[in-house]
Amino acid sequence: MSPLDHKLLRDLWRMKGQAIAIGAVIAMGVLMLVMMTGLVASLTETRDAYYDRYRLADVFAPVARAPERLAAQLAEIPSVSSVQTRVVGRALIDLPTQVLPVQAQAVSLPDRGPPALNDVFLTDGRMPASGRADEVLLLNSFAAEHELRPGDTLRATMNGSRRSFDIVGLAQSPEFLYTTAPGELVPDDARFGVIWMVRSGLAAAYDMEGAFNEVLLGLARGSSEEALLDAVDRALESYGGTGAYGLADQLSNAFVTQEIEGLEASTVGVPPIFLAVAAFLLYIVISRVVQAEREEIGLMKAFGYTDIEVGTHYFKLILAIAAGGALAGCLGGIAAGRGLIGLYTEYFKFPFLVFQLDPASFAIGITVSILSASAGGIFVLRRVFALTPAVAMRAPAPPNFSRTGRIGQSFSQLLDQPSRMVLRRLTRQPGRMAGSIIGIASGMALSAAMLTIYAGFDRSIDQTFSIVDRSDVMVSFTHAVSDKTLFELVRLPGVERAEPVRNVSVVLRNGLESHRGGLIGLPPAPELNRALDDTLAPIELPDRGVVLSDVLAEILDISPGDTLIAEVREGRQPRLEIPVAATAQTLLGSPAYMSLDALNRAMREPGRISGAYLTIDEAEAEAIYAALQDMPTVAGLSVKSQARDAFLRMLNEGAGAIRYAMGVIAFVITFGIVYNAARIALAERARDLASLRVIGFTKGEAAFVLLGELAVVTLVALPVGAGLGYYLSFVIAAGFSTELYQIPAVFDPTTYGQAMLVVLGAALVSGWLVKRDLDRSDLIEALKTRD
Repeated sequence: MSPLDHKLLRDLWRMKGQAIAIGAVIAMGVLMLVMMTGLVASLTETRDAYYDRYRLADVFAPVARAPERLAAQLAEIPSVSSVQTRVVGRALIDLPTQVLPVQAQAVSLPDRGPPALNDVFLTDGRMPASGRADEVLLLNSFAAEHELRPGDTLRATMNGSRRSFDIVGLAQSPEFLYTTAPGELVPDDARFGVIWMVRSGLAAAYDMEGAFNEVLLGLARGSSEEALLDAVDRALESYGGTGAYGLADQLSNAFVTQEIEGLEASTVGVPPIFLAVAAFLLYIVISRVVQAEREEIGLMKAFGYTDIEVGTHYFKLILAIAAGGALAGCLGGIAAGRGLIGLYTEYFKFPFLVFQLDPASFAIGITVSILSASAGGIFVLRRVFALTPAVAMRAPAPPNFSRTGRIGQSFSQLLDQPSRMVLRRLTRQPGRMAGSIIGIASGMALSAAMLTIYAGFDRSIDQTFSIVDRSDVMVSFTHAVSDKTLFELVRLPGVERAEPVRNVSVVLRNGLESHRGGLIGLPPAPELNRALDDTLAPIELPDRGVVLSDVLAEILDISPGDTLIAEVREGRQPRLEIPVAATAQTLLGSPAYMSLDALNRAMREPGRISGAYLTIDEAEAEAIYAALQDMPTVAGLSVKSQARDAFLRMLNEGAGAIRYAMGVIAFVITFGIVYNAARIALAERARDLASLRVIGFTKGEAAFVLLGELAVVTLVALPVGAGLGYYLSFVIAAGFSTELYQIPAVFDPTTYGQAMLVVLGAALVSGWLVKRDLDRSDLIEALKTRD
């Protein structure tokens, strides 16, 4: 081993505390990168493999009722590779443990053999026997919530008729990775199920013998999806087709894809922020380490070592710290990714989900870490190498403290000697102090931003379920009914108020942009479910025009005053041209609001509603639920408290839980930055502090000189970090937001107070650790010149 390598090992051991702290900051940034890229790769590969293995359809085409012979005509379309017709319908499941009936979707399976498209994955039991209309498969996650197993009996209402079924198996399907009750956006396994049964039995239940109400199609490789959709719409138009749509608009796949895209956006935007903070810290640390070893560099050059050899030595030091931190980050990222992957298995109904590593993330993390670490050393080495050995070996001229500069003479006389030393260093070395301030401020910004995100999630929940939706129960009907039904609801004992709503399935278009969703018709000045502006003030719905959510307006690239095209997918299926009147702030979903009367006029169906929002007396809740269940037009009930609980579970136990991992990483980086600032100050001033001890300063006075500097730097960094954190919050909030839910970045003094406490706590702990090392230091060893 060469003498320089011996020196390298000694240097690493001497600065082991600081090296570990630097490595921890690097590790956190790399951990974030590896974890998030791995999650994206895992979800994408698993989704694609699952879709392919169980033959998820490329095109879905609902229809009112079409004869089975039409399947052969559809199969002759050149771009069609496979066709599967089926019967689907809404059902209500009666469970003895539930007061409310549970909404479900009934789906047919071929009487013989597996389906050509949208096959199911059997997790327990067996498939329904051919011709057995009383045997069903049940969605595995729903069965688990209600402790149902093969062999149990299930009662359900289909098409107004109550029937009893035998559960013979449990299943999962790529079609139902994300399951929500009709009219809701948040999944809840306890409140929505899927029932599979043989085609003949389900066709009899829904009067579909010899017919179907949905057709699935596979797209031939290299064919145009748009052309196929047009051809299918033309073929089904005379049979009540409501518009074919591709896999991208299929509800479950759309939400899975949005989650992956949101996570991918976070991967692109968030880890670089963490790595940038680490890179800046490394620049400060390495540049100061090299500057502090100016004399050693001159000594090595005097012994005949070339600039390249000395530079390589310091690059090895940088490489050891950066590579060690990057390696720890890679291992930590693998562990964190494997831990979080279980949340996605629970959130999305994948039968298998294995954490997949993205090799590019390792290469990027290690490369960025080493390059950022090298930048500080190279910048300083360039100036030191320009010196001759004799000059480099001579210590730089000490700063001139004979004048107080900007500190007034009268003010200086009010301070004791240690305090004046602290102020002189702050004012005479503003560049170094600014670097420490920005470093600590960056840590403060990360903590403040993550705490703001936590508050944003809470604000999203509170605004959605307390300010926007002020109802207790939402009733949905099997079809658009007369608004006189509202009076029947109001007459129910315990119903305090009822407000109508109509949901119309549409495809919204603006130029080349489109979105498959719905128009929501509300009273002009609704009270129970409202559209709000940016100030949370209610928007009175105009007699003509549509109010779009901010998210939907961004998706469609449209502004108030523009004209929106709405292609209705039910009833007479008119094509509406509607002016955009305003935009509303919504944090759940991407709705489009219209006046109920205006929507009914556009549909040429006056006085129709498809649901109602109710406020009820909780003491009468069970009686109200029972009465609603007996109404033949009621398709389902949604209790707001249950929907809120489901949303909370999704945010805390599902995809939103990743914010906690990011918060822990932010706090670790914050502590690492503050601790590094303290360690750097100690390394730079160890000789000076030892000299103070020799000339008579006590341990406390010497520590005050060091820790006073850290205290001032930390206090100045707090408001700077608060400003940086404010803007950083918007970047991270955008990374977390999806079409399903939007996370606002809202300034909350409490949040910033908590972030300041985190930084101050880190400063106190770091100060205590540094003072302990200072008290234990050997004065004679500290005063020696290192060789």
